[in-house]
Amino acid sequence: MLGVEDSFLVLIDVQEKLAAAMYEREPLIDNNTRLVKGIQVLGVPILWTEQNPKGLGPTVVEVRDLLVDMTPLTKLSFSCCGEETFLSSLKKLRRKQAIVCGIECHVCVYQTVADLISMDYDVQVVADAVSSRTLMNKEIGLSKCKELGASITSVETVLFELLKKAEGEGFKQMLRVVK
Repeated sequence: MLGVEDSFLVLIDVQEKLAAAMYEREPLIDNNTRLVKGIQVLGVPILWTEQNPKGLGPTVVEVRDLLVDMTPLTKLSFSCCGEETFLSSLKKLRRKQAIVCGIECHVCVYQTVADLISMDYDVQVVADAVSSRTLMNKEIGLSKCKELGASITSVETVLFELLKKAEGEGFKQMLRVVK
């Protein structure tokens, strides 16, 4: 089970030019937006990356507008773990439960998941908040992540697993996020 004190979100490359070509783009953006909002309600840290932003553009505005107090970690490596800035930020968190979302599932998401698992992180891939240009590639990415030992989950599962109880202001805020 995920815990607020042990978890962090890895938001991978949800950028304008990439997102435009994704399978089921609108649900992908909606689910990433809901996930980020819910994670923020819970106070869980976020590691946010952009792959070659000069070529692929910035993060989509719907998500970027939620992260105004943050700066994305720029990368050229497919795996986030191939970048020293990401590894440095990861170490500072001192947490072991990675919640992973973003694009593309069969490339950057998969390679990041593989590296995190090899570094002994507990990894959960948010299936409704990842995508690829084709459904087949998304499914291959999810399958490969699962074969490596990652759990496959959903936005609502993650948020309510972290929340734990149906009470209080956090619960009321979360209901607004998921509806």
